[in-house]
Amino acid sequence: MLSKLNHIGIAVNSLEEALPFYRDRLGMSLTKIEVVEAQRVRVAFLSLGSETIELIEGTDEQSPIRKFIAKRGEGIHHLCFQVPNLEESLRELKRKRVRLIDEVPRQGAEGARVAFLHPASCHGVLIELKEIKG
Repeated sequence: MLSKLNHIGIAVNSLEEALPFYRDRLGMSLTKIEVVEAQRVRVAFLSLGSETIELIEGTDEQSPIRKFIAKRGEGIHHLCFQVPNLEESLRELKRKRVRLIDEVPRQGAEGARVAFLHPASCHGVLIELKEIKG
């Protein structure tokens, strides 16, 4: 079902404050910053070879990222895995009694179709599935 790890999402209070650490101190390359209105976030995409980190900042008080940080502080927010067919993966996971946050795909960063699995079914880890065809 999963084809590979796509990225690690890290919740931060401020992209401007977090970027210098990842870019300047760790040497990761900033590839772009994108606003995802539907999820109320700004995302900075950082690469290190073929690996990707997303720094995620909430854009308003109703943002799930702001709520996450208020409860748990800055840090790893989710792991994202690629799947070739999101609907099929969600059906299979539901059949296996995995608790889904999203039963139907939603739009994520870069216009991708994504869905989240509830941490209660994933041993405390929020898991994002991202459809990557081919």
